[in-house]
Amino acid sequence: MTDFEPLLNRWQSAGVLEAEAADRIRAYEKEQTHPAGVRSQRVGWQGMVALILGAILLACGVVLFVSAHWDEIGPGARFMLVIGMVAVIHLGGACTRKSFRGLSTALHAVGTISTGAAIALVGQIFNIEEHWPAAILMWAIAALAGWILLRDEAQQVLTLLLFPAWVLSEFSIHAQGHIGLEVYIGRFLIVWAALYLTFFIGSRRKAVRGILFAIAALASVNGIVLVMESWVSWGADQTFLPLSTRVWGWTAIAVLPLFFAVFHFRRSVVPVTAALVFSLLLPWCDRVWTGLFHYRGYPHNGGYGEPSVLCHLLVAAYAVFIIWWGVRQTSRSLVNLGIVGFAIVVGWFYFSNIFDEMGRSLGLIGLGVLFLAGGWALEKTRRRLLSHMGKEDKQEAK
Repeated sequence: MTDFEPLLNRWQSAGVLEAEAADRIRAYEKEQTHPAGVRSQRVGWQGMVALILGAILLACGVVLFVSAHWDEIGPGARFMLVIGMVAVIHLGGACTRKSFRGLSTALHAVGTISTGAAIALVGQIFNIEEHWPAAILMWAIAALAGWILLRDEAQQVLTLLLFPAWVLSEFSIHAQGHIGLEVYIGRFLIVWAALYLTFFIGSRRKAVRGILFAIAALASVNGIVLVMESWVSWGADQTFLPLSTRVWGWTAIAVLPLFFAVFHFRRSVVPVTAALVFSLLLPWCDRVWTGLFHYRGYPHNGGYGEPSVLCHLLVAAYAVFIIWWGVRQTSRSLVNLGIVGFAIVVGWFYFSNIFDEMGRSLGLIGLGVLFLAGGWALEKTRRRLLSHMGKEDKQEAK
């Protein structure tokens, strides 16, 4: 659902809309979000924890059962077993849809997750030609069908994760063995992480927002690490990515995220563009040299990369941008993420450039001072920013 709260606050501040009318609009939209008969079925946190654990245990039990008896049954029985288990789980979700919505959502989520395993197993049973990204595509289509039919948050999360995973898998297959593979994968993760970090700001779908935010935060860290691998090569016979592969790579890295940002949620245009520029510049900040190394007992000439001071500064600047954008969008999660990222960059710079030069004792003393002083300064800054955001929210509410 579109976030209408900023518009209501804006109209109230301009005197176009009265407070009573705004409250009626909020009440109406809340009724549409939780229609009659569903609000009474909302699950508390205890029940939600039980449902999540039950779904995980059920999925693990299904996997263990199938693996324990896999060698004892023929291809036809294997196929029926795989399809039957997925169907039974989804039927269970359909039967409990009206009586217990939370259980139904959990069962359908397990069914969609099991669909991925079923696709891979069916391919193995009948010795279908191996192209594993196609299995991820079929899995993503199944999740999309579940999202269209059920409108569940779990199906939405799976859909939004599986389609980028398929695009990344296809690119990895075609770029395998070429110089720059890690850089392009890292760029993909950084830009898509920026999209998912900002796309659902203010969304009422808290589960979607929380899960994708956590995964995007981890993906951005992994993406930065991969990009800083720079143009590493493991032998003189390695070549750079072909032009066609690079074109498709930039389509996945830049065109698709910007398309979704521009046409579906324009608040994400600025952070996606900033992430794109950041990921474009970062691999060129490394110190790169060539040398001889031994791999499996054989000498190879290859290229190496090591982060420079400019690399640290660029990552720190990106963390500051995340903080600034979080303040602009009144997003506490983005502010906290940016603060943590900036602290990690400072610690990373200290360990990689200062600690070894000071000796063990002085290095530990400096590390202690860094944690105490830096932690105090960052926490003070974080509280001041959050307090400022809280005041702005109150002013908009008035």
